[in-house]
Amino acid sequence: MKDFASDLMMGWRFWALLSAGFAALTAIFAKVGVSGIDSDLATFFRTLVIIVVLAGILAFTGKFSAAPEIGGKSMIFLVLSGLATGASWLCYFRALKIGDASRVAPIDKLSVVLVALFGVMFLGERLSAPNWAGVALIGCGAILVAWRN
Repeated sequence: MKDFASDLMMGWRFWALLSAGFAALTAIFAKVGVSGIDSDLATFFRTLVIIVVLAGILAFTGKFSAAPEIGGKSMIFLVLSGLATGASWLCYFRALKIGDASRVAPIDKLSVVLVALFGVMFLGERLSAPNWAGVALIGCGAILVAWRN
């Protein structure tokens, strides 16, 4: 049983489910937090918290020493990813400021559909028919949850 638990915690599904849970909490906490301030300022404070927490984790685990090993290509794509993340957060917080969290979050999750499309187009990934059906259902589900009568 111990091997099963450790195997589960080392697999991508475990971490993906945790990510989904924390993302859900992010939407709820952010909706409440952004209610009294500018959405860009809220994004700034959220980013500061993330920087402090990650710096603490890297310092505690001794992983700061690996920073010089980052190659040029990795650095370029990490910078691009950081810029895309920042843009996403700014847009997300602005949407939360003016919309319902229960409608904003599903539209934000259309990123799942876009990742599948981009993965196929740019990374050469392949999806089976059931995978495409799932992508389509995620897209339809996000739209239906966000639909307003």
